[in-house]
Amino acid sequence: MKKRILITVLLLTNIFNLMAQEDSYLWLEEVDGKKALEFVEKQNKSTFDVLMQQKEYQDIYNKNLTILNDTDKIAYPGIYGDLIYNFWQDKDHVRGIWRRTTKASYNTKNPVWETLLDIDALSKEEGTKWVFKGAQGLYPNYDKFLVSLSKGGGDAVVVKEYDAKTKKFIPNGFTLPESKTNISYLDENTVIVGTNFGDNSMTTSGYPKIVKLWKRGTALSSAKTIYEGDATDVSDSGYLMRDGEKTYLMIGKGETFYSSKSFVYLNDKLIPLDVPNDANINTILNNQLIIKLKSDWTVNGKTYKQGSAISANFTALLEGKKELELIYEPDTFSSIDEISSTKNLLLLNILNNVKNELYSYAYANGQWSKTKIDAPEFGTIGITATDEFSDDYYFNYQNFLTPTSLFSANAKNNTVQKVKSLSNYFDGSKYKVEQYKMKSKDGEMIPYFVIASKDLKYDGKNPTLLYAYGGFEVSMQPSYSGGIGQSWLDKGGVYVLANIRGGGEFGPKWHQAGLKEKRQNIYNDFHGIAEDLIAKKITSSQHLGIMGGSNGGLLMGVALTQRPDLYNAVVCQVPLLDMQRYNKLLAGASWMGEYGNPDTSDWDFIKKYSPYQNLKKGTKYPEVFFMTSTRDDRVHPGHARKMAAKMLDMGYKIYYYENTEGGHGGSSTNEQRAKFNALYFSYLWMKLKS
Repeated sequence: MKKRILITVLLLTNIFNLMAQEDSYLWLEEVDGKKALEFVEKQNKSTFDVLMQQKEYQDIYNKNLTILNDTDKIAYPGIYGDLIYNFWQDKDHVRGIWRRTTKASYNTKNPVWETLLDIDALSKEEGTKWVFKGAQGLYPNYDKFLVSLSKGGGDAVVVKEYDAKTKKFIPNGFTLPESKTNISYLDENTVIVGTNFGDNSMTTSGYPKIVKLWKRGTALSSAKTIYEGDATDVSDSGYLMRDGEKTYLMIGKGETFYSSKSFVYLNDKLIPLDVPNDANINTILNNQLIIKLKSDWTVNGKTYKQGSAISANFTALLEGKKELELIYEPDTFSSIDEISSTKNLLLLNILNNVKNELYSYAYANGQWSKTKIDAPEFGTIGITATDEFSDDYYFNYQNFLTPTSLFSANAKNNTVQKVKSLSNYFDGSKYKVEQYKMKSKDGEMIPYFVIASKDLKYDGKNPTLLYAYGGFEVSMQPSYSGGIGQSWLDKGGVYVLANIRGGGEFGPKWHQAGLKEKRQNIYNDFHGIAEDLIAKKITSSQHLGIMGGSNGGLLMGVALTQRPDLYNAVVCQVPLLDMQRYNKLLAGASWMGEYGNPDTSDWDFIKKYSPYQNLKKGTKYPEVFFMTSTRDDRVHPGHARKMAAKMLDMGYKIYYYENTEGGHGGSSTNEQRAKFNALYFSYLWMKLKS
């Protein structure tokens, strides 16, 4: 039996190796290969020669850059002790400055900022195009920070320890070379670290699998290993959870993108937490571990439903006992968007029919009680910062036509005050927002938003941009975009946001309806919305364009190859496209929980939609626009490169732009972002206008 299995494995391996050998574009997977970069340079030039000459290009670029560099835009807060920290970019700070101010000053119209780190100056001094990737502070005084810096915007970072008093990097502080790293303080002289420690220290997904405790003043090689996962894990990490003055060293064994085992490292021992592997552990508050369920969980004869938030007595759980309390149970149209906490209270951000409602929860006498926060309605709410020393917090509010506003709030007193707001970048009063539902192929009702002029003519001639993502339980929610307002709506376009399955708009079930072998549901939803827009005469295939990035870029590739008749423009950003090799490229192996493993029988369903494999000669495809980044170390630029090259060799006209930096976001500076936006909006107008 074992011999037969071995023979089968060898046969499958040989088959997949042969299939890989038949791919004549593998050379484009060499990120910095000379031939590959020559291809990129040639395609970039061809695209610039056309799109930068469009009459809309310069106007769109100028307006987007003005918006991005607006000195009145919201400086989002990070609360560390008594101070507010912020990272800021504008025309005078191209790569940005990391700065701070007092709480009192922050809430005024013109805060007085103190610059801590000038990334432009640092880049010039060190001869490296640094991109700021955040900082973690040392509790409770926050006089030291672990600063992460990326070379060009990728996920891999260099870590340097920073002294917030002297405003300098600490010469012999905690410093790590470039790697995909997770690191945090355990105490002043110890960090919890996972990084590239050398051979066999990273997972096949390219993330750390070993967790160590590293003492100040010692070599990294002498750090104490407290956990080692498996190479097939997505990522294994250590982190600190705090409940008031109590701290717990947690270990997460990320077995797949959606399942992990959790441990508490206590007295040099690992204590497993007996909670479902697919549940999310959020925080500990008043000895209550907050858990969000992705599937039903039956305990002591009681079933807690999928999508619910529950709490567990933490000290009892460490002893193997389950004392659970229900916090929130969703209905058919609601889901938990965010869970956060202040010093004493829990905050739940609920998504109800793709609109947010914010609640605070208090725990007393063995049960939870809720209070609705007096936040604006019929839009999108996001918790931006909480204060671990008080019940103060900040949240923002926006919708398609209302400029984003930042609110200062107190969970205990239920007080809310607007403190900052974006400028009106376009006149929202000229437009209307409508929410429709469309019956998908299997009968599921799929919602989508349409933003259009109040005097829209239903004649099928409106240039329309349909945007979607459809994966990883990521919800697409109403948001305010000055760029879309000025570059699209004000020029006569219609904007559509689709809430297709694969997202989290209606909880885990909405996401799980598009996993692996069910993936076609997502694509049917998207095709169905396009058909519905055409049936309503909002637009026609001649005037319909689509756009998506990352997993949404895969969606664009599928839409292109499955229903090219529906679209006249496709903007495919930082995409996955070769689903036969995606798990072998950069972080691709980490997403097998979403798509499946193409090296197994899963290929039977993956091959039916994989865009790269489903390209055909003699088909009338729209002239697609691929956009990616050389420095994207999450989704390999080879996906876009290979698809573009294959289409060119088949005789199809395409557009292609690869930024030389920017990581998975595609851009690192405001100038790069403005160029990125101007290119695709110019392309859309060129293709979709009457």
